[in-house]
Amino acid sequence: MEVKDFYFDLPEELIAQHPLKEREKSRLMVMDKSTGELSHKHFYDIINYLKKGDTLVLNNTRVIPARLIGEKLESGGKIEFLLLNRIEGDKWEALAKPGKRARVGREFVFGDGKLKAKVIEVKDDGNRIIEFSYKGIFEQVLDELGQMPLPPYITETLEDKERYQTVYSKEKGSAAAPTAGLHFTKELLKEIEEKGVNIAYLTLHVGLGTFRPVKVDTIEDHDMHSEFYSLDKENARIINETKERGNRVIAVGTTSTRTLETIGSREGVLKESSGWTDIFIYPGYEFKIVDSLITNFHLPESTLIMLVSALSTRDNVMKAYNEAVKERYRFFSFGDAMFIK
Repeated sequence: MEVKDFYFDLPEELIAQHPLKEREKSRLMVMDKSTGELSHKHFYDIINYLKKGDTLVLNNTRVIPARLIGEKLESGGKIEFLLLNRIEGDKWEALAKPGKRARVGREFVFGDGKLKAKVIEVKDDGNRIIEFSYKGIFEQVLDELGQMPLPPYITETLEDKERYQTVYSKEKGSAAAPTAGLHFTKELLKEIEEKGVNIAYLTLHVGLGTFRPVKVDTIEDHDMHSEFYSLDKENARIINETKERGNRVIAVGTTSTRTLETIGSREGVLKESSGWTDIFIYPGYEFKIVDSLITNFHLPESTLIMLVSALSTRDNVMKAYNEAVKERYRFFSFGDAMFIK
């Protein structure tokens, strides 16, 4: 299958630059995955499509302020690091800009020396391994000095950092938000539970590979980035029992989907697990765990729109996306939502 099969014309002004004031008031497109039938609602209407006994699976990762701007220790030349993942202790993998300044052995300072970093390795893909030194607790220093790593297509400043976090975020480690979950409020989640819908949690720390364009012509030639995930025993039990009853497992976001499908055995049984996944889901994939999906609207020719197409069909999804453009839906991280039922 060709990457160009997933192209659609997306006007730049439809890429949402800021979140709505009220999370649950974004628009919601509902699509029947079998027929492709569409309807237009608001996100707070999602409760009408959830049934007693269903399970919503939420990714409780929390975005860290992973963007650090500092200067070279000797010359004062500006440097920007974007933290991708913690290797161990105070060693992190990071993107450096400009890369030519971040050579092995060079040291950088942030916040008048509150935080220092030394480049200890340059990887084949250009990413750096850096080691930090500081006084106190690293997370507190990072909270003080770091900035929220908004995606490159968002050019406006985010006034409230919490609007790039889900209301249930807990486990720190993401370089980007699991954006399908941004539409939920605590009140809406309470209403959903009162209806008899189960809520299960897992963790997948979202990497910036999510935003990297697919640079090959044929889908099968694309290499996915790896991301860390974990699912505990209790939440695995909730999901397994849902499948056993014949109720739906509804993944909130492509990150929850990728985690569930990574862990799920061929028989569709989940077990407590943690590790790294580079699963790439595109049309032709047979889902083991996920029945339905809540997701945002994704960019053309992205791995995310390919995953969404796998749950329905390419034709249904591309038709829906063209309809979304026509109806002026807001796209990507701060945009509107889609429920594939």
